Amino acid sequence: MRFFRYFAFILLTTAMTGQELHQEKEKNLWNNFTYDVGNMFGGVGYSYSRPFHWQGNDWANFGYLTGGTLLLFTVDDELNRWKNGFDQDVPDVIMDYGHEYGSPENNYMLTGGVYLAGLFTKNEKLRRTGVLLISSATAGGFLQQVSKRIIGRARPKSGAGSATFDPLHLDRVYDYDSFPSGHAMLAFSNAYAIAKQFKSPWVKGGLYTVGMIPGLVRVLDDFHWFSDVAFSTVLSIFIVESIDKYLDSKYDEKYNDQKPKNVSWNLSFGPNTLGVSLQF
Repeated sequence: MRFFRYFAFILLTTAMTGQELHQEKEKNLWNNFTYDVGNMFGGVGYSYSRPFHWQGNDWANFGYLTGGTLLLFTVDDELNRWKNGFDQDVPDVIMDYGHEYGSPENNYMLTGGVYLAGLFTKNEKLRRTGVLLISSATAGGFLQQVSKRIIGRARPKSGAGSATFDPLHLDRVYDYDSFPSGHAMLAFSNAYAIAKQFKSPWVKGGLYTVGMIPGLVRVLDDFHWFSDVAFSTVLSIFIVESIDKYLDSKYDEKYNDQKPKNVSWNLSFGPNTLGVSLQF
């Protein structure tokens, strides 16, 4: 009889302990989730506030970005005519990938999946990557939507030239929201953020290449000019880097070494050629 009492006591204690552990687990999961959501919005705000803290080199890099974009702007029409010679040779699977991957719905399905996988498996690195992905996509996505309506640049599809603008629209005017490219910004933000998990330059290069496809596809399909995509791609790097540095102070898992990153530009000119390269 005493044995059964001890046995019943052990079962009751085990059940109560298990329930407490389950409640504690759910509490920790919820705390992590709310903490991460706060950091997502914090990262967006941090990235938007960076220009107020820029110093000499930061303004120089922004000047290079602006100058490179203006140089491409002067040859956008010529580049658009040039690409018409081979745009029909691109496989449909690449064109479909370019259009679908850069869309906001598919982007948040991917980034949200990465984050939730890290949250539920308690993988700190994957969880932080998800926070970086969502925060970068949100910062870039909102910025490009507002910019499109302010700038009002004509799309190649409209039939107008690259220097045609109809600015300051509160509502979206589809043929006049070419600059910047949302597909290019979202796709390359993802690629650049994911590449931070790897040290191999080959893996990084492969991810960067995959991330640039949506922007190039949008050029081939006359949704954007080359300068739209080039500016958006480089701007996405700035956004990811600023948010990543903000997250360094919030998470133990870090991707950044403590050395400052330098961005260098090389411009090359020649007969009928214009080259722009970025190293980071």
